[in-house]
Amino acid sequence: MKKRANREKFAKRSNPSIYFLLWATFSAFSILIVLLFSFTQNVMLKQSYKSEIAYNLAANGKAIRQELENYTGVEYSAFVRFQAQRYNLGVYILNADGSVIFPVEGNTETDISQQLGFPEKTERLIERLESAEKKEVLYEDPDGFYVYGAEMTAYDTEQPRTVYLYVFKPLQLIERVVTETHVRTFLIAIFVLVLSFAVSSAMSGVLTKPIAEMTEKAKKLAAGDFSVDFHGRAYGSEMEQLAQTLNFARDEISRSDCMQKELIANVSHDFKTPLTMIKAYASMIQEISGDNPEKRTKHTQVIIDEADRLTSLVNDVLDLSKMQSGIEVLKPKVFNLSEYTGDVLEKFGYLSEKDGYRFITKIEKGLFTRADPIKIGEVLYNLIGNAVNYTGDDKQVTVELFRLPDGTVRFLVSDTGKGIKPEEISSIWDRYYRSSEAHKRPVKGTGLGLSIVKTILEKHNFRFGVESTPGKGSTFYVIFPLADPLDTE
Repeated sequence: MKKRANREKFAKRSNPSIYFLLWATFSAFSILIVLLFSFTQNVMLKQSYKSEIAYNLAANGKAIRQELENYTGVEYSAFVRFQAQRYNLGVYILNADGSVIFPVEGNTETDISQQLGFPEKTERLIERLESAEKKEVLYEDPDGFYVYGAEMTAYDTEQPRTVYLYVFKPLQLIERVVTETHVRTFLIAIFVLVLSFAVSSAMSGVLTKPIAEMTEKAKKLAAGDFSVDFHGRAYGSEMEQLAQTLNFARDEISRSDCMQKELIANVSHDFKTPLTMIKAYASMIQEISGDNPEKRTKHTQVIIDEADRLTSLVNDVLDLSKMQSGIEVLKPKVFNLSEYTGDVLEKFGYLSEKDGYRFITKIEKGLFTRADPIKIGEVLYNLIGNAVNYTGDDKQVTVELFRLPDGTVRFLVSDTGKGIKPEEISSIWDRYYRSSEAHKRPVKGTGLGLSIVKTILEKHNFRFGVESTPGKGSTFYVIFPLADPLDTE
């Protein structure tokens, strides 16, 4: 008991509840969505913004280049500054050494060139232009700029020379936007996570509530309270189906419990009667008939008969238990079912002579089947004995065995009794079933006959059933496979 309690305690501690699993799943899903949203938002925003800058810079750079190439005025430096202001870009015209040609004021080009790092930038620009087919390029500078560069021809008083148009757009704005987005995303993530924890907790509670309720009711059912009602209509069709299944199980367990108690009472009575008789007649032999051979023989015969009855009762219970538990293995073989049925019928011959029972037989000869002959003998005996016990006042029982067109053999045993009530047909094969109808029982038994029949036939996978009309009797049938008599496997 202590070990069992420890195992249950460990199981409770090691297995998380459905509530926790649902809450954790919903929460993890929410976290995943937030992280995915944050990643895509930041990455896609930055990439989209860069693409937009690159597209506009390329278009504006080409426009500026065309404007500068077509300009014929004398205020070239002012015109360059105008283009920079017009497009909100950095616009410079550089020599190959990185010195600024335009725009300039006075002799400050060297200071501006060094301050902005144009010697290194111009070197990178020239390298890219040399590998480009069109003498223009668009690229992202390592110093945090998007650059549009192109070769241009400058004319002075001596000879034309090559200069470089350098148009750039800084990316600091993107970084600020991304930083602000990070902050906002972080705040949104906190809000979503808190909300998801609350919602998932509430949803988990709603989803697990009916399971918890049914668990408590199942505990009551396990304790023997068959009045519990499993209802799940308010929680969806699945819970309603589960509730219906549990209610069905409750009814079956309740019915089985009642039948089991009834069987215990019946079997106890059946055990008690022969034991009482054995004890009583043993006492009579000891006290009265010990010296009288005739009486002693009579009394000992009663003891033998009651011992046989007690043995039969014990054997029936043991056989049923062995078959249902799978301990007893079938031993099928091919045998003559026609002759076997006749042999079983001979065991009931004494009823014709003693009590006037009439057995109408229609047994087709030469029908073989493959099965366990000993177990099939029990089936035939119990079905015929059941018909004898429940037949009508005419004491007529009909036994038939014939071949069917589909290559099978049909066994029938019919009585002329009161029949079976429609509400009891589904219960007659139960282990604890006994008809409520009062009747004489010429064939003594334990009430387990039909349950034994059902168990044996199910083990063989044979079809069987009953057809009954109240007031006209019942017909039990079994469908046997037809076997070749030469088949010995």
